[in-house]
Amino acid sequence: MDAAARDERPEARLERAVRVAEQALIEFEIAVETFRVEVDNFSRLHHQKLGPMYARLDELDAKIAEARAERTGDPEDLRLAQEARAAVLPMPGVEELFHDWIDSDGLSPEAEAMLTDRPVQPPKRVRPSDEVRRLFRELARKAHPDLAREDEERKRREEFITRVNAAYARGDEALLRELSAEWEAGPAPAEERLSESEELYARLEWLAERKDLLSALARELEESAIGAMLRMAPDDPDRLLEEIAEQLLTQVSERENELAELVQ
Repeated sequence: MDAAARDERPEARLERAVRVAEQALIEFEIAVETFRVEVDNFSRLHHQKLGPMYARLDELDAKIAEARAERTGDPEDLRLAQEARAAVLPMPGVEELFHDWIDSDGLSPEAEAMLTDRPVQPPKRVRPSDEVRRLFRELARKAHPDLAREDEERKRREEFITRVNAAYARGDEALLRELSAEWEAGPAPAEERLSESEELYARLEWLAERKDLLSALARELEESAIGAMLRMAPDDPDRLLEEIAEQLLTQVSERENELAELVQ
């Protein structure tokens, strides 16, 4: 160990460790937010594009069950037909009634549009473009609230990142470029003061807790039904929607043929 290393204050080494932990956490949070946006977009597009096909399949299943019951008169077939028909338009529960009104960002775009009379702007694709993702990552690294040391600066960054996240979720490249220019023109962050060891240790503890929370969110996203579907096609999730649509169309055709044979 050279003289400079021996003379270095312990707080300086601890501060470097905190900075490394902060950058690692920011990169992890960017990855989680990127995946969350893909899950939200995939869920919304899945509902918009494939929902009518699923509804058609449910209706065909009910008609097939009803036709079979009418042909056989069997009590068990009659019971199955009643269950199939009930499944087509089930009575929704409270959570189901409000499911499409709220997403991970709060009020969904569809719900907000209904309340404000603005047109709905659904996502065009599951994964934002490469340029949108680059701009988002660049802004998140520069403006992340975890880089703030003062409460006022943290609040400014949190408000700004909320706008960045919203633009990224919509895949709005132009708005992200505007936000990038706004950040560059904004007030320079205050000069960071040297932290005492107690504050640095507390900071490390907070970073560890934040990492645990993000890990739990990442697991929840990955283990969700939509997350599991996205893992089936990590390189091209938009193509996955097309493949599912093709499979559903095949199933619809098969059900229609089966129904036609029963009602002959």
